[in-house]
Amino acid sequence: MSTAIICLILVVIAVIGVKSYMKKLTSGCCGVSSGKAPKKIRVSDRDPSHYPVRKLLKVDGMVCGNCATNVENSLNRLDGVWARVNLEKGEADVYMKEEIPDDELRSAVRSAGYTVYRVEEKSV
Repeated sequence: MSTAIICLILVVIAVIGVKSYMKKLTSGCCGVSSGKAPKKIRVSDRDPSHYPVRKLLKVDGMVCGNCATNVENSLNRLDGVWARVNLEKGEADVYMKEEIPDDELRSAVRSAGYTVYRVEEKSV
């Protein structure tokens, strides 16, 4: 019985690995199928004094500059948000003109294909 369970676990791991590999073959690194890097969304207001709320998001799954740009873009699409991502630290520094719920920030990052595993309040 234990051998069957171990075999089943190995099959599940193999299926997940094959699916992940197939996704990378069809969409390239971080969802970029054309070989071009995603275009960075620029925030027009980049004056930190206009953003009284600041949070630091710890993001899992970023492996390259395209990943960082995808996370940054997903946050910068939110109204009143200016985000900057540090790939090496796996962090997104998010400036907000007004408080945005953590769940909404997590959802924006999740829509880009990444996971927020911690949200920290930062002083401005």
